[in-house]
Amino acid sequence: MSVADDIKEILDKMPQAFVAEKAGDLEATIQLDLTGEGGGQWVVKVADSQIDLSEGETNSADLTLTMEASEYVALSMGEANPVSLFMTGKIKVQGNAMLALKFQDLFDRDRVSE
Repeated sequence: MSVADDIKEILDKMPQAFVAEKAGDLEATIQLDLTGEGGGQWVVKVADSQIDLSEGETNSADLTLTMEASEYVALSMGEANPVSLFMTGKIKVQGNAMLALKFQDLFDRDRVSE
């Protein structure tokens, strides 16, 4: 499977992996800027314990995460450590860095059926 296919599958399953209880009263807009093969821009909105994902960009992001699409795949599959990626400059965080830590905890891969 190509990186582009992996990205599509991950994003398609994001709502299923979302754990509403962990979101609580969080209201946030996250911009995903993925570069390289399979890259693109997506906006993830969390509000009212729900998630909304759309392709494109926003000017009102609370957090922007920029990284190679292949790194995002590895991160989403649990094959990469987010702190290591950040410390080595492979993830660029703009905006609320604490939200970046919270964002990764809003999803549970085990909830996603194959």
